[in-house]
Amino acid sequence: VNLRALTSWLGIARLSAVLLSCLAFSLVASTGDFGGPYGTWCMFTWCLCFALTLLVLLLELLELYPALPLSWDDFTAAFSMLAALMVFTASVVFPSTFISNPCNGSRCARQAVATAASCLCFLAYALEVGLTRAKPGDISSFLSTVPGLLKVFEAYVACLIFSLLEGYGSRAALQWCVAVYSLCFIFTLLIIVFTIGRCLSYVPCPLEKMLVGYNALAFLMYLTATILWPLYGFRGRQRPESCGKDCWWNKCLGVTFLTIFNLIAYLVDLVYSSRMVFIRAP
Repeated sequence: VNLRALTSWLGIARLSAVLLSCLAFSLVASTGDFGGPYGTWCMFTWCLCFALTLLVLLLELLELYPALPLSWDDFTAAFSMLAALMVFTASVVFPSTFISNPCNGSRCARQAVATAASCLCFLAYALEVGLTRAKPGDISSFLSTVPGLLKVFEAYVACLIFSLLEGYGSRAALQWCVAVYSLCFIFTLLIIVFTIGRCLSYVPCPLEKMLVGYNALAFLMYLTATILWPLYGFRGRQRPESCGKDCWWNKCLGVTFLTIFNLIAYLVDLVYSSRMVFIRAP
């Protein structure tokens, strides 16, 4: 039994994430008010993070993870980054969707406490990301480096974009944007999966230079999507007077901002990857 899996700062961060995610979904479940796609997403996020973080703790406590056919450091780094992004999204979506104004009664109080627990859970995962991030010059675990963490961020933002896509079939420019989102997501996800599965050694070309080339291409593709999506998505279409959370205009605006976020992410990824390849420390 490896007690440092629980007593180290990393273990404490993971234990905090387990307890806070459990508190969040338990309080929301007790209210019975989590229906619809947004509530289902929040409950799925908290339950998934609780279960997988608890599994990670048990595997490290019992030192069983070396027997798994995967890169454990890459897996935990990718999961902590993904969990931080998912819990952050749930911490924003849940209160904006389910907490009424004014907030009265015991049900609203439980929802508010669940939101606070979710925000603290995000901080616990953010601390885990910071503790597991590779030091400068250490590339033994790719997904714990800045480019590796950005890969997880890019894939997650692409998933958010897919959840907001609507009414793009009638215009070729918008179809091109969807193709950009899909292609970049597929290749980014393959890089993550191959890294965790220790399959990158089978790639028949220099991996570092391939990543630089891919990041440059993805940046250029997202640059075109950043221009074309708002240009053709809003052309000839005005914002409806009664535009709720499921309004097409809000979704189109959300895709616009998420596209910009991923454009910036691919640019930073390109800069870091280029420095890792072309600028070597003496």
